[in-house]
Amino acid sequence: MTTEERIAKATEMHERGYNCAQSVACAFADKTELSPQVLFALNEGYGAGTGTTEGVCGALMGAVMLGSLKSSSRHLEKPDSKPATMKLSRTLMQAFKESAGALYCKDLKGISTGKVICSCPECINKACELTAKIVYGDEA
Repeated sequence: MTTEERIAKATEMHERGYNCAQSVACAFADKTELSPQVLFALNEGYGAGTGTTEGVCGALMGAVMLGSLKSSSRHLEKPDSKPATMKLSRTLMQAFKESAGALYCKDLKGISTGKVICSCPECINKACELTAKIVYGDEA
């Protein structure tokens, strides 16, 4: 699946009522070992800036979750992948901020300024693009 196809899939899910995090995570379900239902449930609380618009953009949170799933060694006895996973999260966040203009939902939506700098559909598109490139190292 191309990045453009994933963006179209995420956009369609968002239009059906998925939050931004769910839309991004579920668009990449085939790249994970988790079902779309589990990804949907895990990301439910991350929409609308973690439900308050005060938190990080939900679309970005979906991307970070996918990065964690990809990067984690899952070594429960000796957690050894945390530095690499955190570095991946920082990379995603920095790239998203450069592309979207902010990290927090309220800033992206212009809640205090009245000026939207990046709409939810645009944030979803950017998060899908960054996930494909940074997390999966390809166009899909």
